[in-house]
Amino acid sequence: MPAKLIMIQGTASSVGKSILVAALCRIFHQDGYRVAPFKAQNMALNSFVTNEGGEIGRAQAVQAEAANIESSVHMNPVLLKPEGNTVSQLIVLGKAKRKVKAAEYYQYTPQLLKIIEKSLNRLRSLYDIVVIEGAGSPAEINFRDREIANMRIAKLFKVPVLLVADIDRGGVFASLVGTLHLLSAEERRLVKGFIINKFRGDANLLKPGFSLLKSYTRKPILGVVPYINYINLAQEDSVFLEERPSPVRDDNLQIAVIRLPHISNYDDFDPFEQLGCAVHYVSKASELDAVDLIIIPGTKTTVSDLCYIKSNGIAAKIVEKANAGVPVIGICGGYQMLGKKIIDLQEVESEIDQIEGLGLLDHVTSFIQHKTTNQIKAKVVANSGLLESMTSMEVHGYEIHMGHSQNCSCDPVFEITVANKKDNHFDGSISKNGLIMGTYIHGLFHSIPFTDKLLNRLRILHGKPIKHNISVDRQVHYEKLADIVRETVDITKIYQITARQP
Repeated sequence: MPAKLIMIQGTASSVGKSILVAALCRIFHQDGYRVAPFKAQNMALNSFVTNEGGEIGRAQAVQAEAANIESSVHMNPVLLKPEGNTVSQLIVLGKAKRKVKAAEYYQYTPQLLKIIEKSLNRLRSLYDIVVIEGAGSPAEINFRDREIANMRIAKLFKVPVLLVADIDRGGVFASLVGTLHLLSAEERRLVKGFIINKFRGDANLLKPGFSLLKSYTRKPILGVVPYINYINLAQEDSVFLEERPSPVRDDNLQIAVIRLPHISNYDDFDPFEQLGCAVHYVSKASELDAVDLIIIPGTKTTVSDLCYIKSNGIAAKIVEKANAGVPVIGICGGYQMLGKKIIDLQEVESEIDQIEGLGLLDHVTSFIQHKTTNQIKAKVVANSGLLESMTSMEVHGYEIHMGHSQNCSCDPVFEITVANKKDNHFDGSISKNGLIMGTYIHGLFHSIPFTDKLLNRLRILHGKPIKHNISVDRQVHYEKLADIVRETVDITKIYQITARQP
């Protein structure tokens, strides 16, 4: 029997769809069901590499982890990674296919819809329940006939829909009523109830509004989920960076992450906060004063973002701080920026065929048409500065990059073993004093023993006391999230709604 389906759609982006799907995945798993997440089409710069070597949205990888299963490209068959100027990289079943402009993308959607249908049917054959996440809002009526992520999927599979709204931004009742009003009669019938998310305060104060909402829509409120800011799960939407509170400048380690215009995979740095550091996402050169570590993160457009930090003085400030002894780490695109030069003769990423890097590491990066996407494990081969006495420590992570970096005089940082492949290779560059390093490994800092030791090396270098941190277990966060949603949402009703579909 094919899996039952339930779909979470939202009145807007960033209303909390992803985290509620993760919660339902964990709840259904706790209750003994084989459950998988699914998102037909995703647009995100935060991505993940599956064991198959395919690229999917980071949120679906988190949801799969909440369901206690391996992630698969079939959980997010279509991924768009924005590159600016209305152009995105189109990734289908985990592999980069082409660059597409927004206006021409919809030429491909009939073909993509067939791929999406096959992927969802594949998941239905393997699991008991599939929890589907929508994208943005179903009320974008200018896309009604072309979208392939919301009501198009719900109608195709006759999926019951739960509509989620964010009360923290205000106008929650208008959002729900207005969204429902803009749907067709067939689409409205698929909406089985509402969930109000990110509530702060006494939920009883909302009851008068519930009565009016029910009279307008004839749809029930299935729950009011509180604002959750103490559970650390990866976010996929850059709106998260805008909403996060500024950390306190105290005696903890102060880590500055450069907020590049096309920053990607910024969940790479979540463990720093979980291990007691203050993480600042900075966009001004002046914000790099009084920091203990500077990180240049990954980016979808390395050359464009390098030009950006050169133009606003951040690049010069990074070089100044590095020369003054402040450690600097580059991840993926950030690693490429740290080198002497980036060469793009084939215009893989931009029309600039060559650009000088920051020159803090002695390597040269060349862009190639092939995109590297691997899950990896690695061991440290460097033994100086930040990595002193860490040789042979193991880390896990994944690679997503279009460039190849060749060391000139720098030593490598890691020896990498690629999942399901036999050949090992060296990765990264590290300066002679060990205070500047770069690597292509995303998820590196989620290897907590490695990160714990690296942070203590940083504390020693800055004359701060060593701390012994407790390992961070993401499974604990999934359990906490499931407990909160069980307490505030009518799960019994959701089971009933799920069971009623054809």
